Amino acid sequence: MNRIFQPLLFLLARSTEETLRHQVEFLKCENEMLRRRVPKQRIFLKDDERARLLTLGLALGPGIRQIITIVDYSTFRRWVRKARGDETSKSMGRPRISHVIRELVVQLARETGWGYSRILGELRKLRVGRISRQTVKNILLEQGLDPGPRRGKGSWKEFLAAHSETLWQCDFFSKRIWTLQGPRQVFALAFLHVATRRVFVTSCTAKPDAAWMNCQAQAFLEHVDREGQACEILIRDLDGKFSRPFDQVFKDRGIQVIPVGPRAPNLNAYIERWIQSLKHEALNHFIVFGREHFDHIVSEYVSYYHDCRPHQGVGNVLLPKARDKLADGGTDDSETAEAFTLADIRCQHRLGGVLKHYYRAAA
Repeated sequence: MNRIFQPLLFLLARSTEETLRHQVEFLKCENEMLRRRVPKQRIFLKDDERARLLTLGLALGPGIRQIITIVDYSTFRRWVRKARGDETSKSMGRPRISHVIRELVVQLARETGWGYSRILGELRKLRVGRISRQTVKNILLEQGLDPGPRRGKGSWKEFLAAHSETLWQCDFFSKRIWTLQGPRQVFALAFLHVATRRVFVTSCTAKPDAAWMNCQAQAFLEHVDREGQACEILIRDLDGKFSRPFDQVFKDRGIQVIPVGPRAPNLNAYIERWIQSLKHEALNHFIVFGREHFDHIVSEYVSYYHDCRPHQGVGNVLLPKARDKLADGGTDDSETAEAFTLADIRCQHRLGGVLKHYYRAAA
């Protein structure tokens, strides 16, 4: 009985196989037409798409070689070996940055808005290991985070370096504050030592007259004597508030006062850059109520600047570390890596979180 239906079954099977063959040929022809109309470019497959192709391709056996077009047959065979565990990937080049360091870089950027070099200084302070500025940049670009502001080199760099140990710069900064009598513009005078980048800032006033200026000059000289620093040159701009009696206070001490003309703005660049940092990182975040509030904000920033903030101009380290580095002949162990977890990193806030200082928890 079975022999009677056997030819019919063979006919049905042959007919089905013939139909499937025509379907495959039609799909291949259609695929070739579509591919010719698509620009020549590499197709990147997702993991789930690759897995589907593997499942379907393995079922075809060696016949997949005549069918596959989306990738080379050798690529498909590599997928198969990797799926079976026959092949271990070998990474080349430098070891990848650990996940915890990458998370820390992104955290610093998102919480502070710092640029590449500023973040790099914070990482060195935390002793996370030898990391380049380019690595920080790559990590942030992968996360779609914008870089910090770009800064150029000043044309007076060599002159300033030659006189930095005895050279100071000074300049005014101001802000509109609110008082019981209404809004007032207050002024403060900042002095910066070029070699160490340390600053001295006066209390603010709404009336920077000659008497006030003389008092601030005397206060600055007392500060220099107290800190054991030297001052032989003082650079200032042509602001009308710098009076002759102000200059005379310094000349009486044998200090040369150099007014900066309008065509040499970079000669006073360090103090101007410091004032920009003060405003950008602190003052601009506040509506200031009264002179005491203003002086408090400035005082907190100066303390943070001196003790907690890495400085790009002195090797991206803290000012005390830069001073010790100079005393030790240039040695620096900031690149020494020490194992850590994110739980080891603490954050100290100043001015309600506007200023952030990251440090390692004590062991």
